[in-house]
Amino acid sequence: MTKRNTRLSNKPFLLKPSGKDYIWGGSRLNDDFGKEIPMYPLAETWECSTHPDGPSIAASGEYKGMTLTQIIKENPEYLGTHPVTKNELPILIKLIDAKENLSVQVHPDDEYANKNENGQLGKTEMWYVLDATKDTKLIYGLKHDTTAEKLRKSIEKGTIERHLQKIPIKKDDVFFIEAGTIHAIGAGALIAEIQENSNITYRLYDYDRTDKSGNKRQLHIDKALDVADLKSSKEPVQPMRVLKYRQGCASELLCRCKYFEVYRMLLNTERCRQYVGYQADSTSFRVLLCVNGCGTMLLENNEAISFFKGDCIFVPADSVKMRLHGKAEFLDIRG
Repeated sequence: MTKRNTRLSNKPFLLKPSGKDYIWGGSRLNDDFGKEIPMYPLAETWECSTHPDGPSIAASGEYKGMTLTQIIKENPEYLGTHPVTKNELPILIKLIDAKENLSVQVHPDDEYANKNENGQLGKTEMWYVLDATKDTKLIYGLKHDTTAEKLRKSIEKGTIERHLQKIPIKKDDVFFIEAGTIHAIGAGALIAEIQENSNITYRLYDYDRTDKSGNKRQLHIDKALDVADLKSSKEPVQPMRVLKYRQGCASELLCRCKYFEVYRMLLNTERCRQYVGYQADSTSFRVLLCVNGCGTMLLENNEAISFFKGDCIFVPADSVKMRLHGKAEFLDIRG
């Protein structure tokens, strides 16, 4: 395929996600976000992904129909000048509908994954709560210090939940889950997840559930205990968030770590009838995940991209200048 190397190629484009039908999922990603994926349950949509287990596909622009993996392989400069791994997208962005509890699980860090999982990345992640029922909780670490032997015995006896710290959650909460933290999303949560580009999960406990064929899902107790932090975890405190305003737009930092930065951006140009400028600089790509509302992204030469709740837009590094118009809420993610 001929490489597109003109400056105008650094245009944003919509992404179409891959879907996952894990047993704990529901229907809200189709019902609330219009994903139109013929899958039930629809537990996750991988909105921005180059992972081989579920790559995203360009849904607009000159690359329409190509996987994001192919696009970045052809245009590695789209990632920017910051350090990246093997010219691959360093993050993965998901929407998660937890109709039922997810398994109690833990993820390895980069060092362990590299050594034990064929050079893969570990998995540190962030959750932004899009919605939750009044009774929804998540599991975040342990209530007290324990040992691998004690935790293993509690799994065998089915009493592991006595060790787990359960936290009530509500819409707009933010949680940072470092690799090694035992965790689980609880039933009733609708989550946007930003994570390292990894699909390594070690399950400790899965409530003795069975799949469609009557089989229990695989546990990974040895590896999980290898990487789990077995010290008590402090109850997570919501970070102080400060909205910064400019005409037609406000934004706040939700999370910053060595793997990604995530901002919440509120767009409202309906009354001021103006456009808000937006651009990715040369250091990094950006991703806009529209979690509410709708509007228009106007590019150079009056080319326009309409966006709606649930849409995900990839913005290459050193992008063309663009302007946003509408009333919408985004997660603005940078590598």
